[in-house]
Amino acid sequence: MNERLRSALVQRGITEEDLAELCSVDPKTVGRWLSGRVPHRRHRFVVAKHLQVDEVYLWPNDRQRPVHLEALRSEIVEVYPNRASVPRDVWISLLLGAVKHIDVLVFSGTFFAQTNPHIARMLQERAQAGVKVRLCFGDPYGEAVAVRGREEGIGDTLAAKIRASLTYYRALVGAPGCEVRLHDTTLYNSIFRYDDQLLVNPHIWGQPASANPLFQLRRTDGTDWCDRYTESFEAVWNTARPWAPDRQEHHQRGQD
Repeated sequence: MNERLRSALVQRGITEEDLAELCSVDPKTVGRWLSGRVPHRRHRFVVAKHLQVDEVYLWPNDRQRPVHLEALRSEIVEVYPNRASVPRDVWISLLLGAVKHIDVLVFSGTFFAQTNPHIARMLQERAQAGVKVRLCFGDPYGEAVAVRGREEGIGDTLAAKIRASLTYYRALVGAPGCEVRLHDTTLYNSIFRYDDQLLVNPHIWGQPASANPLFQLRRTDGTDWCDRYTESFEAVWNTARPWAPDRQEHHQRGQD
């Protein structure tokens, strides 16, 4: 039994059902935690935060258990020297194979539509099949995009590329199961999530994303790389604002 977790719940007056609701899990799952099973990393964070105790106090052995190197290696499906070298079939097969989530975090993502002229229709079809589609582009009028443009030595070109890229996705605005948002954050990685597989494109200062390496990851037991990148997407998504095409066009006319 995890007596520390049980004691913390009693002291805070939080029931197993309350904790299950906070973590979006079944009460039986909380029961297993109390019986000694170690929760998933994201659940440990939520539990510790709401109980106002240190995560290591509740699960002292978990931080001490090293992740086996082979487990880490198993999470890496493929490594590409740059994004441009990823075969088009990889992008298409992952998109068509998704059944729960398609998440995209980029600045402009111009290639995403240019290499697949039917991307908007395909995304809408996946949404109609029950997939939750979330696209997060850089805010062309935000400070982060302006800074990246200066760092890459292309000035306002990046903002223009974002505005052009967004035109491909107008049909998704308001479509059931689809959301398009704009973020104004430093983009350390472009992220493309298809259920339990991710394509992560880390950014190198001053270089366009297409010239940087790309890692294809698959979620496996005993590792948390996929979860950490997914949490990163969620954090940016929660700060982003919904894209309103008409408002953007009005803003652009005002700038002109």
